[in-house]
Amino acid sequence: MNDAWIAERMSRIDASGIRKVFELAAQMKDPVDLSIGQPDFDVPEPVKDAAIAAIRSGQNGYTPTQGIPELREKLQAEVNGRYGHADRQLIVTSGTSGGLVVAILTLVNPGDEVIVFDPYFVMYKHLVTLAGGTTVFVDTYPDFRIDVAKVRAAITPRTKMMLVNSPGNPTGAVATAAELRGLAELARERDIVLVSDEVYRSFCFESEFHSPAEWNADTIVVDGFSKAYSMTGWRLGYIHGPARIIQEIGKLQQFTFVCAPHPVQRAGVAALDVDTGEFAAAYRGRRDRIVEALRDKYEIPGAQGAFYLFPRAPWGSGSEFVQEAIRRGLLIIPGNVFSRSDTHFRLSYAASERTIDRGIELLDQLTHKKHL
Repeated sequence: MNDAWIAERMSRIDASGIRKVFELAAQMKDPVDLSIGQPDFDVPEPVKDAAIAAIRSGQNGYTPTQGIPELREKLQAEVNGRYGHADRQLIVTSGTSGGLVVAILTLVNPGDEVIVFDPYFVMYKHLVTLAGGTTVFVDTYPDFRIDVAKVRAAITPRTKMMLVNSPGNPTGAVATAAELRGLAELARERDIVLVSDEVYRSFCFESEFHSPAEWNADTIVVDGFSKAYSMTGWRLGYIHGPARIIQEIGKLQQFTFVCAPHPVQRAGVAALDVDTGEFAAAYRGRRDRIVEALRDKYEIPGAQGAFYLFPRAPWGSGSEFVQEAIRRGLLIIPGNVFSRSDTHFRLSYAASERTIDRGIELLDQLTHKKHL
C-alpha cells in the first residue's frame, strides 16, 4: 500500500474527537459518560412496531430516491402548515448527516466560502472541505449569540453559503427570532445560500423555536428523526427548500445514498404521530439540575436547548481539563473539537439520573484541581 493512493483532501479531515472518546468509553469500566449526543430514551413502541411490521411484510427493498409517498406527504403537510411556501418541497435522506452531505455537495463549488458559527458541529468544516470549499468562522464567544454585523463583515465575493444550527450542538444555544431574521434577510440581500440545521428543534426550553425560513423562503432546512425520537441509529432525515434545489439534491442522492432504509421510512410515518413532549420535559429537568448544581463554579453560557452544556474550563485549557476529568473516570469532550478555541468543554445530559449525579460530583471535585 502506498500513501500516495490516499486523496489529498483526507489530510485536511481529522478523525472525530468525539469518536475517540466513544472508543475510550468502551474500554473503561463503569465510566461516567457525559460525552456522546445519544438520546438515552428508547425508541417509542409504535415506531418499533411499524418498523418490525414493515420488515415482516417484505417492505425491505429500494424506495424512490425522494422517499416513500406516505412519509413525504405527511412531512410535506407539516412543512406547508408551518411556512406556507408554494415552492417548498422535500426529500427524505439517510439521516440528518446524510442530508448535510448531499446539500453541501450539491451547492458548494471548489473555492466557495461557507460561513459557520464557532463553536460548531464537528461535521460542518469537514463537509465543506470535502466539497472543495473554505470554511469561514464567525466567532460567537462568550455568550454564543449571532451578531449579524460580524456575519456581514465576514462576507466576501466568494461567500456561497451560511450554515446555522439552532438549537446548537455543542453549546445548547437557541438563536433568537431577531438573530435568525437578521441572518435570513442578510442572506437574501447578498444572494447567499442559507442552510439551517434544525435537528434539535424539539428541544427549546426557554422560548418558541424559530427557523430562518420564516423570513427567507429560499432557506434550505435540514431536519431528522434521530434526536426527537431517539432514532440515531436508524438514519432517517429530510431536507426541505426550493423545488429546484431539492431536485438537484435528489440527483446526487440517487448516486450516493440511493434512498433511506425502507423499513425505517415506514417507522417514520408512525413516529410523526408520537408526542415526544415528555422527552423534552425530561431534558429540561436535567438541564436545570446540572446548571443549578454548577452555576456558582462554572461559566455556562448557552444551554437554552438541545441536550448539551458548553461550560468554560475553570482552570487550564479545555483539553487539559478534560484530560484530568477522564483520568478520574468522567468522559466529556474538549471544546477544541468544536472550535478554534480550547477554553471550554462539552457535556451531554442525555444520560441517566445516576450518571448525571455522579457527573455533578466529579465536576464539583474538578473545580478544586487547579494544578495538575
